[in-house]
Order: sequence, then C-alpha cells, then structure tokens
Amino acid sequence: MLVDQGSVGKEWVDVRGSARHAEAVGYDTFWYAETKHDPFLPLTLAAEHTDRIRLGTGIALAFARNPMTVAAVANDLQHFSRGRLLLGLGSQIKPHIERRFSMHWSRPAARMREFVLAMRAIWDAWNDETKLDFRGDFYSHTLMTPFFAPDPNPYGSPKVMLAGVGERMSEVVGEVADGFLGHSLTTARYLDEVILPAVARGRAKSGRSDDGFEASGQLIVITGRDQDEMARVAETARQSLSFYLSTPAYRSMLEVFGWGDRQDELTRLSKQGEWDAMTKLVDDEMLDTFTIWAEPDAVGAKVVERFGGRYDRVSFTPGMGVSPELFDDIARQLMSATSS
Repeated sequence: MLVDQGSVGKEWVDVRGSARHAEAVGYDTFWYAETKHDPFLPLTLAAEHTDRIRLGTGIALAFARNPMTVAAVANDLQHFSRGRLLLGLGSQIKPHIERRFSMHWSRPAARMREFVLAMRAIWDAWNDETKLDFRGDFYSHTLMTPFFAPDPNPYGSPKVMLAGVGERMSEVVGEVADGFLGHSLTTARYLDEVILPAVARGRAKSGRSDDGFEASGQLIVITGRDQDEMARVAETARQSLSFYLSTPAYRSMLEVFGWGDRQDELTRLSKQGEWDAMTKLVDDEMLDTFTIWAEPDAVGAKVVERFGGRYDRVSFTPGMGVSPELFDDIARQLMSATSS
C-alpha cells in the first residue's frame, strides 16, 4: 500500500517547501485539492522543486472546465514534471457548477464519461498526430490545426483518476479511467457493496484489464499524542462529518448502515444553521465507522485492516488537528509495514 500526502488546498505559496518535505519523508504522491486555489499552478511549483514524488490534482473540477482546457494544462504539467502527473478529476455538485462557475450541469455520470473520452481523443491527436474528430452528446472537438497542436509529449498522457460516490459514476470510473479516488467518507463496507462492484462492471463493459488500475482513498484520522489531543481532533472530525453527511449526495454512504433517516435530520438542521445540534447527531459509533480512530502506533494496523486489498494507496485528510509531524511518523510506519 502506497502512502500519499493529502491536501485540502493549502496556500500555494507554501507548496514548494511542503512538496520537498513530502518527497524527503517518502510519500509517493503529493496531492493538491481545488478549493481556494486552482490546483495546476501549485503543482507546477511543486514539480519545479522536486524530482521523484508524483503530483496529483485531488481533485480538479471537470465540469467547471471543458475537455480541451483540461487536456492542454494536464499535457503541459505532465511534460514539465517529466511524467509525474496523476490527473484527478471530479464532478462537484450541481449548485456549485451552475451558480459558482456558471457552467452546464446534466447527467453527471454520462457527462464525465464523455469528458474523459474527449480528453483522450485530444491527447491522441497530439501524440499520434492524427485527425481530431470527437463528436458526443455533450462535447464536440473537431478542429486542431498544426499551429495550436503541441508536439507529441515524450512522457505520454497522464493517468486519469476519477472521484466517485454513487454507482453510476463508479461504473464510469471503471470504464474510462486509470484509477478511482475515494471520498474521505468511503468506508470498507461501502467499497465492498457499492463502489468496487460498480467499478468492476465498468471495466467489464469496456473490456479493459485491471493492469495498472489504482484505487486511492483519503482517510480521516483521529489520533493524538495524549487523550486531550485526541479528544480535540475527535470533536473537529465530528463537526466535519456532520457537515459532509448533511449533503444529500452522500446519503447512500449512510444508507448501507441504516442511517438514512439521520441524513434527513442533518440536512434539515443545516438549512436552519443549527450547527451544534448537527454535531450531536454524529455519535461515537458513526464517528468510528467513518474515521480511523486509534492511538498513533495503532493507526497503520487499522488502515491495513480496513482498506488492505481495497485501496492501493491512501492519504490522510489534513485540517483535523493532527500535527503534520505525527502524520509523517504514521506514514513512515505504514510504508514500512506494507513494504515488508
């Protein structure tokens, strides 16, 4: 199991040092999320100041862009990083795409499938110097003149990783992507009952083998150097989960445990701004289900117990109050345990 350094979009001016540190510790991939900043500029800085570590957009919002713009910036970063890019894409939810980005939203799974296929057609036109002729229901790319076509990329096209929560999107992941990006709320049970079977159906539909396919998950970890620190991290995680689980898009993650009604109540309270009441609905059983809750020296074993054989790589969600130094120690333990 590979261990990556997770990110929630830290200030991009700090990225150079963070990426160098991640490479020195031995993390396999340095991820940058699209939250307050576009992910491609920070990863360009990271590429300039590192040599080995892979660089991932975790995630970039596909539907806020179009296949040509993503194909171009990903191709440039793949070349600049000397083949180290993992292009992680996700859909976001309808209100953000329509109201924040003023872009079209419809049939997200079908649109994402076509988005990736269109992007691959563009890369093929550049790298194989063939005619661009992609015609779909959502995107059409039929014009590429030599003046606008980059030279073939000596490092090839980047691997495409797709985020998925529901069955339909997970099938698309299996059909057209090189890997799956699991949400931090994805449990082992949800992987077994929903995600992995859907990915397998997608792979079977496309006739693609599993060679090179990667499943990656970001995990919420509750730990600390003493009980007071662990309690503070647990409370932060409880607040975060209450917000996440109030989103209707994540209802299926609760339903596998019979907690669908609690999602209705969380949504109702969120609309009223009752944040404290929301937090109280996330009890210890729910918290333990959706997080890795353990003493520092037991975190690695719990990760392997839950996700070994399910995820090929994991990262830890920052911003919960666990110190970066403690995460580094846990990562080293996990890398050592899974490489032996």
